[in-house]
Amino acid sequence: MTKDAEGRGRFRQWIHETFDDMWFRSMIGPAQTKNAVQGCDEGAREQWKRDLENRKRYTREQRERKRLARAAAKG
Repeated sequence: MTKDAEGRGRFRQWIHETFDDMWFRSMIGPAQTKNAVQGCDEGAREQWKRDLENRKRYTREQRERKRLARAAAKG
């Protein structure tokens, strides 16, 4: 069996890397978007903002289409 630097087998190493990371992520909570692009240049920040707004717009449009479809189906 292949061992890692700490003497663990590949399966135990995979368990450690996978589930310890999942446990840690569940403890720190969901990903945050506030200041998510700090450190980038101004153009990249602006593109990120435009992309985020386009995604929100698309979601709003989809919600509105579904609402209209439900209203049309009712009567």
